[in-house]
Amino acid sequence: MTATADIVLTATDERRLTQLLEKKAGELDPRALALLEDELARAKIVDSSEIPPNIVTMNSVVSFEDLETGERSEVTLVYPSATSGAKGRVSILAPVGAALLGLGVGDSIEWPVPSGRARNLRVTAVHYQPEAEGNLDL
Repeated sequence: MTATADIVLTATDERRLTQLLEKKAGELDPRALALLEDELARAKIVDSSEIPPNIVTMNSVVSFEDLETGERSEVTLVYPSATSGAKGRVSILAPVGAALLGLGVGDSIEWPVPSGRARNLRVTAVHYQPEAEGNLDL
């Protein structure tokens, strides 16, 4: 995993994700668990009111590009319980979800996916971020 920038997380997201990982530790692929734990460990933690509006937080709507294929996608980054039946939602426990968390517009990251290869993703837009809209507890 390589990134062009450090990631920034809200204290709320960091706390909730740490609790989620503790709860789901036995259910997750050990490699996926380690990757997300590494992301949390390297993150700069800020108060929800201080997060820049161009940073991907939980429940953000984000566009990104696969730099290898040029494929563009738009997703909402959610907790696992919010993924069922909703198109365009990606769980934080999915490789792409964990990769996007904490990145800002223009940042890129190389992230391993289950197929064994790595994807190089770049954030192109944050269309909605709860904190920027005053929703500090989503």
